[in-house]
Amino acid sequence: MALLSRNADRLFWAARYLERAEDTARMVQEFGELFDDMPTDVDDSARRWAPLLAICGDRSMLDTDASEREVVNALVCDPDDVSSVAGSVAAARANLRTTREVLPREAWHTVNDLSLFVAAEAPRAENRRFRSHVLGRVANDSRRLDGILTSSMTRDAAWQMWRMGRYLERADMTTRVVGVRAALLMAEAQHADVSVRRYDEVHWMGVLKSLSALQMYQRATRGTIEASSVVRFLLFDSTFPRSVRFCLDEIDRSLDHLSRPESVREAVEVARTALTSTSTMATTTDGADLDQAMDWVQSLIGKVNEAVTDRYLNIDGG
Repeated sequence: MALLSRNADRLFWAARYLERAEDTARMVQEFGELFDDMPTDVDDSARRWAPLLAICGDRSMLDTDASEREVVNALVCDPDDVSSVAGSVAAARANLRTTREVLPREAWHTVNDLSLFVAAEAPRAENRRFRSHVLGRVANDSRRLDGILTSSMTRDAAWQMWRMGRYLERADMTTRVVGVRAALLMAEAQHADVSVRRYDEVHWMGVLKSLSALQMYQRATRGTIEASSVVRFLLFDSTFPRSVRFCLDEIDRSLDHLSRPESVREAVEVARTALTSTSTMATTTDGADLDQAMDWVQSLIGKVNEAVTDRYLNIDGG
């Protein structure tokens, strides 16, 4: 059955918004837990919340003294910003409301219930006592939705558009985490004294946890947690579902089931080739070089989004 481009567009973007909500919720939750676990003698400069704003798109905020409350309000509570958890969930519901006929009924109920919960409870996330309750529900319902769709949705064009949206957003987020947070840790390690560097492993564990990658990284490497191996794992591991390489490969596989995918596949291949060419950055200790490399890969992931839009989302009946 042909999928109208307006339905393809709504499914694609609903998937991106829900992935964004889950990823942002996990990052905010992990960031707070990291600071709670850090020893009290760590300098306050190591406890800045501004990098989270930079990861989610506002690079101008990287060097500011944005407070925890300001950051959480911007990334979790703001219902009018689709970069926030509340805004993303609301946008996902709005997109799926008119495409319910192509989704399993339980999937729509999950998204609708989550939207009602977030609309009512997101403001409470400013308070640390309630934050885990709010953010945990977002992450758990997102994963529950994945399970529902994986087990009960026909593998047709609607399914493939959903997958492409999900993996495109995930690839984008991983490049942001590596390009901002990992690169910042590398840059700071070059200038920090020994008393600060002894907590490097804790910070790198935080990077992995923010992408649900810690346990799988430990299984894959069976060694100490250190900068270059973390970056390599998050960018190039072909079996980990949140690595950039894996996400691009999965988008390519979805194209096997869609009509005339050549233009999109070409954009995916350009992004994948660029990613491979950054492999030397995984062994560098220069955070600025890594940041620049991730900006480049991120821009090419954006080109994949443009190619998907031009081929499948803009032409009615596409």
